[in-house]
Amino acid sequence: MSVPTAAMHATLIGGHGFVGRHLQAQLRSLGWTCDVPLRDDVSLFQRDLGHVFYCAGLTADFRQRPYDTVEAHVALLSNVLQQASFLSLTYLSSTRVYAGASTTDEGAALQVRSHVSGDLYNISKLMGESLCLNSQRDVRIVRLSNVYGLHMPTQNFLSEVLTSAAKDKCVVFRSSPQSQKDYIAVQDVVRCLPIIAQHGEAGIYNLASGCNVSNAEIASILQRQGVRCKFQNNAPDILFPNMNVAKLHALCGASHHELATDLPTLYSHYCETP
Repeated sequence: MSVPTAAMHATLIGGHGFVGRHLQAQLRSLGWTCDVPLRDDVSLFQRDLGHVFYCAGLTADFRQRPYDTVEAHVALLSNVLQQASFLSLTYLSSTRVYAGASTTDEGAALQVRSHVSGDLYNISKLMGESLCLNSQRDVRIVRLSNVYGLHMPTQNFLSEVLTSAAKDKCVVFRSSPQSQKDYIAVQDVVRCLPIIAQHGEAGIYNLASGCNVSNAEIASILQRQGVRCKFQNNAPDILFPNMNVAKLHALCGASHHELATDLPTLYSHYCETP
């Protein structure tokens, strides 16, 4: 399904981040007008925001910034849901919330542990989801997988691997060869988000490729580029379940990109970037 080219208006909260920047470019190419306000912009509550894409959030440094994490994932969102005027709101959550779950269906029962520091991220994202779904507003939840593309954040597993590969021609993996994640190209993410906002039903969507890639596969691809790859002794297994993307594909179609195909190009870009 394609997005109509007639001008639409979007407000991207947290739109200066990796996904937000790409989303803004995609929307403008489709004829949308976009506002990317600062988070403390009081005019958020004084004008019509159109379709809101709530991209605000923390990732790698959430353990060091717990209060900022809750502020971004929950507190600001609560104010927007209560006070702002908008056509729809699409909240970017994470497939990390499926850690420990027996299924990755969007309606799956999820597990969190308040005493585990790493679960603060999941708990705050789930609180944001719950606020949206109980707000009686027109909302969608998008649980994003591991997004890759040019100019990824530096505190990102794949970015760290590619930086080491380009700089040292050697990568030491701190997780096992069997460790695996779902990776989705940012181009596929920003293609799907406007479709979900305009044509999706209220509720939750997994935005993922639906196919995990192992560390061993990443190492094999890099080795073919002349990079030495090794794994730390007794490196832990970090395993994520395969994402159920049936609901996404029914609305948006299948992903167009695969990490295995894109990785050599990404590696070349990192080699060319100072």
